[in-house]
Amino acid sequence: MNIIPEAAFKAVHKGKATSLHTLKNRNGLIAQVTNYGAIIVSILVPDRKGNFADVVQGYDTIKEYIDGNGPYMGAVCGRCANRIAKGKFFLQGSEYTLAVNNGPNHLHGGIDGFSRVVWDVVKTSPSMVKMEYLSPDGEEGYPGKVKVSVTYTLTDENELKLEYHAITDKPTIVNLASHSYFNLAGEGSGIIYDQYLTLNGDFFTPTDETNVPTGEIRPVKGTPMDFTTPKKIGQDIDSDDVQIRYGAGYDHNWVLKHRTGTLGLAAMAHDPSSGRVMEVLTTQPGVQLYTANWIDNEKGKGGKKYQRRWAFCLETQHFADTINKPHFPSTILNPGEEYRHLCIYKFSTK
Repeated sequence: MNIIPEAAFKAVHKGKATSLHTLKNRNGLIAQVTNYGAIIVSILVPDRKGNFADVVQGYDTIKEYIDGNGPYMGAVCGRCANRIAKGKFFLQGSEYTLAVNNGPNHLHGGIDGFSRVVWDVVKTSPSMVKMEYLSPDGEEGYPGKVKVSVTYTLTDENELKLEYHAITDKPTIVNLASHSYFNLAGEGSGIIYDQYLTLNGDFFTPTDETNVPTGEIRPVKGTPMDFTTPKKIGQDIDSDDVQIRYGAGYDHNWVLKHRTGTLGLAAMAHDPSSGRVMEVLTTQPGVQLYTANWIDNEKGKGGKKYQRRWAFCLETQHFADTINKPHFPSTILNPGEEYRHLCIYKFSTK
């Protein structure tokens, strides 16, 4: 197994020390997480023959994450993940202006969102690490001082659990999401077209040409967005469909069936060649499927050159641009309230 040495992640960034934490369970699974961007660096899981492989794309050193990582590989995105139209929103009668860093829109918290700061490691064990970050009032244009934490736990049930928590001293918006790029055949092993995916949603939120939701909630039936039964990711990925053209593939949010705040199945992926299966469970109302449509010759682990559609992301979160769509489930967090979000990646074989 290619376990990244923790020494490769020892550095100082903007006056704070970076580190890598290696989590293990009794079945031999390994997850590695750095406190820079609260990034999942690697997840090593066995195939049906017991051979381990790393199933998330990323880099070998902290320098590569700090100097690059334009694709947000493995990072926690915030204060508000996904897009906010034109980088503007109103809250309690005031207009807020955020950085525009994705065409005309704000994406994943801005220029230096939660994915590009060093978090404080506050608790560790052989199978768990908890990190905190204090986001100051006005950071990236967002109102309120927000204290946020994420706890990673690798269980003996072969689950990597992500538990998020946030509180604020002023009304603000919070929407946190993990942005890992998965390939169940192993990172850097090639295109993911023959891996199967099921999404537990009968509806999705179509977007405009800038990838911001229009506000419509549309049935998936009869469209390339229908993953209600297992389907090869590549089956409809180049369909002559306006939504596919806008996303250059899949880059869309599915409306999940379970009630927000209760844990439910969001997705299941399966790689027939290795037998690896990944279930994604969440308490959030949506999951964003992104099929790495804009990756091009990205130098990754072991000198591999990651290419377009060599991985997929399943980002459990609130819908994009929710603050500007009042009929979407709210992302507003008020003083005295708590933001909580549980996401689980569970691995098995068949």
